[in-house]
Amino acid sequence: MASSAVFHSSLSSFTLRCKTHRPSSSHYAFFLKPLTVKASASVDYSTASSITGNKSSTSLKGNKWEWKYNNEPINIYYEEHEKESTEPTRNILMIPTISDVSTVEEWRLVARDIVQRVGNVNWRATIVDWPGLGYSDRPKLDYNADVMEKFLIDLINAPSGPVSGSGNDLVVFGGGHAATIAVRAAKKGLVKPTAIAAIAPTWAGPLPIVFGRESNMETRYGLLRGTLRAPAVGWMMYNLLVSNEKAIQSQYKSHVYADSGNVTPDIIESRYELTKRKGARYVPAAFLTGLLDPVMSREEFLELFAALEDKIPVLVMSTAGAPKRSKAEMEALREAKGVNKFVEVPGALLPQEEYPETVAEELYRFLQESSA
Repeated sequence: MASSAVFHSSLSSFTLRCKTHRPSSSHYAFFLKPLTVKASASVDYSTASSITGNKSSTSLKGNKWEWKYNNEPINIYYEEHEKESTEPTRNILMIPTISDVSTVEEWRLVARDIVQRVGNVNWRATIVDWPGLGYSDRPKLDYNADVMEKFLIDLINAPSGPVSGSGNDLVVFGGGHAATIAVRAAKKGLVKPTAIAAIAPTWAGPLPIVFGRESNMETRYGLLRGTLRAPAVGWMMYNLLVSNEKAIQSQYKSHVYADSGNVTPDIIESRYELTKRKGARYVPAAFLTGLLDPVMSREEFLELFAALEDKIPVLVMSTAGAPKRSKAEMEALREAKGVNKFVEVPGALLPQEEYPETVAEELYRFLQESSA
């Protein structure tokens, strides 16, 4: 989560002060947006479905794909946005920011905007929920950055996966940690997109936990992680730190959205509901304690992008209202090697959800430039 919280445990003799403004301030992502339909139809997106919007001849289809991890099947939810056309299509994969309430909704309006445009290229967009998040299965895995990276690699390379028809012609859009994990996989050559757009990209340093010597921080992380994953006390702690409406509202109004007036009761209620899904606390247990950090320093962060120079076109989208620490990491990429284009848009930590039209315009311009 993205605020300060104090937890006094009767089970141990320590006090946790969990500030989620890490150096990259990525813990905000516990409070993004669940599946609220902003179209002319009301649909349960946790099951396969399809709708046709009333603004154009674009369609949305929800489906499930089975990902196998350690030989165990995990159902992954994804959506396909496309325009009715006989012309050949090119593919975009949109991956939500990793967070407790991360979901495809984050990208839906951007996807619809881009897909319905008329131009030299007919675009098709696929949005995928991460394992353990959104409407995908949430098994009790030992989540870390490597697990999430493997998922992304398997997803893109799967012969029968959601983007299997893209071949070597796939553009990837990602927010926050998701963007950094995509860049990391591309640096290793394990995925080969034709272009990457990183929206408010982040990395994460150690979570400040003020309750003892810094040298014992990993021990404290392990204790916090274990407590969050425990059967009974885990839910109690999760409800205190993450799954309560007042905390979610505070995060959105303080720094997830740039304009607190955009935070409505419906938004808060829908995010709160998403935190109550079975298995919802397992990814936060990893995220809060640093296990989902793709890198451990700004130097490593910059090296990821530098490795893509002259290989893959990269857009970095910063935001005008990002919190100070997150803003510093975004600004570090302004003149960085491997970044072909740097733009700034309105918003704080979730511009693609708060200002979808502006973000879509910039992304569409990037698509035109990179495809040319």
